[in-house]
Amino acid sequence: MALLDLDARWRRFNDPEREWPGSGKNFSGVFDLGFDHPSTWPHEARGEEAFVKVGEDQLSPDLCRQGEDRFVRVVLSFPIQGADDVFHMTPWARLEPDAFYAYLDTFDGRDAPAIDECPAELANILPGFEADTEEPLPVMLIFPGAEARPVAIASSGALAKAQQDGISFDQLLDIYAAFGQDIRPHLLQD
Repeated sequence: MALLDLDARWRRFNDPEREWPGSGKNFSGVFDLGFDHPSTWPHEARGEEAFVKVGEDQLSPDLCRQGEDRFVRVVLSFPIQGADDVFHMTPWARLEPDAFYAYLDTFDGRDAPAIDECPAELANILPGFEADTEEPLPVMLIFPGAEARPVAIASSGALAKAQQDGISFDQLLDIYAAFGQDIRPHLLQD
């Protein structure tokens, strides 16, 4: 039994049979959050489109070219304290063109020399970590393979601490709320 199993809110949050009062929605635990585009993207959101091209700028679900900048969608992982679950956020990171094109050569399982890791900068302001990410935050990207998004690892600040030590359930709920998914009121009562 995980420590969070003692928290009635956590049990409600993980109950797939529970309908949130007044919403008609069901959740069954931790869900991931992602960003449609880098914060600096000057055009409309991609939305349901698979690909957007405006002039020379291009945006797909995992790759972005904006002027001279190149971005990839990455994964940030946060263990949840007191549980066996992990929360994932998928922001964008800007990397040097050489690293971008080396990654692109391996994208979708193409047979090319692998890129193991490279420095990058986060390109979105992250809810719950606004102070760290208002300006581009340096991270190291680890490339697990062609079938997975790169993993971003922060080396300092609150983001690095959260990746290493985890986040509390209340921090997770605050992140969801900042992303427009405030489910806290639905967890307070049966």
